[in-house]
Amino acid sequence: MKKLVLAMFLAVGIGYLIVDQPQGGAHVFANEQKPEVGYQAPHFSLTGLNNQVYRVEGKRDKPVIVNFWASWCGPCKMEAPDLQKIFEKYGKEVDLYGVNVTSNDNPETAMEFVQTYKLTFPIPMDVTGAVSDRYKVMAFPTTYLIDQQGVVRKKIIGMIDAATLEKELKAMLAE
Repeated sequence: MKKLVLAMFLAVGIGYLIVDQPQGGAHVFANEQKPEVGYQAPHFSLTGLNNQVYRVEGKRDKPVIVNFWASWCGPCKMEAPDLQKIFEKYGKEVDLYGVNVTSNDNPETAMEFVQTYKLTFPIPMDVTGAVSDRYKVMAFPTTYLIDQQGVVRKKIIGMIDAATLEKELKAMLAE
């Protein structure tokens, strides 16, 4: 927990960090699951606040943004309205999953957070922390952009504003 809090403060202190495609003609390792750019996104299935099941497991109809957050996280509070704007604008072209890391939070405050910020995108609940562990989440928020092939295209550590996220999303959608 101390490492997580320290990493969170570090991420807040530097704003955000976008981990991009490696330089020098990097290969896509589409068959290996790893929470890194160019690899197949680790597969998961989580139940949301609405009791529906949400999955990331390889090829899909639309790209997906997976945002890991907690209700006590200050940068998550600042980022939430921007994520809602992105969802309202691009919801037909991309899925957006706001994964609450419930193992570091609690369901009641997560629900209050969702109501306070009027979030209408799916909120899968990572009750055991297994998914955030597989994605090696060290700071909140952490966001992954995953293409239709199920490959991680971007890893964003820390809060990101709507304009920058939209730019990254447009680039992914244009490919």
